[in-house]
Amino acid sequence: MPSQLWPYITPGIPDELFENLPGIPLSQRELRLLLISQLRLQPNSVLWDIGAGTGTIPVEVGLLCPQGRVIAVERDEEVANLIKRNCDRFELKNVEVIEGSAPECLEKIKLAPQRVCIEGGKAIQAILQAVWRYLPPSGRVVATAANLESLYAISQSFSQLRAINIEVVQSAVNRLETRGFSQTFVAADPIFILSGEKLD
Repeated sequence: MPSQLWPYITPGIPDELFENLPGIPLSQRELRLLLISQLRLQPNSVLWDIGAGTGTIPVEVGLLCPQGRVIAVERDEEVANLIKRNCDRFELKNVEVIEGSAPECLEKIKLAPQRVCIEGGKAIQAILQAVWRYLPPSGRVVATAANLESLYAISQSFSQLRAINIEVVQSAVNRLETRGFSQTFVAADPIFILSGEKLD
């Protein structure tokens, strides 16, 4: 169900509608749309979002899949509270925030995922290995990489796990912004979005 703050059924909530904290990553709207499209959600999907940051993905998915469930995992207490506040802003009841470090905290989660979103993290290979055990056959993982090291680590993990239907997209987004008296296009930091599915 749409919220009063975002009364539309389409994703793509403007960044400024989210509360944020200095230094805490916020997935920009255009990049968020790319990431969500790779998740291939169903109305009742259970999504784990690991490294949920500001909570933009849990909010968007929570609104898109009102019959589904979103488990947002975040290690920092202040950031976990930020996710809760953003969920409250959009009147969401189907998002649960788990405070803890992945992969150690994943065993606390009671609902197994059909979809997993991994937004960064130093232990990306360990996290991928761990979530793979919880995924059902045909379950899908989408992971982001902001640098070549992460890109390599995720690619290597998908290969070791024998993931199928692997896709890799690199974003290239430019936004019109006002700088002084003129308007200019400013590039968003490019990211790699990798997705793969568990073999039946």
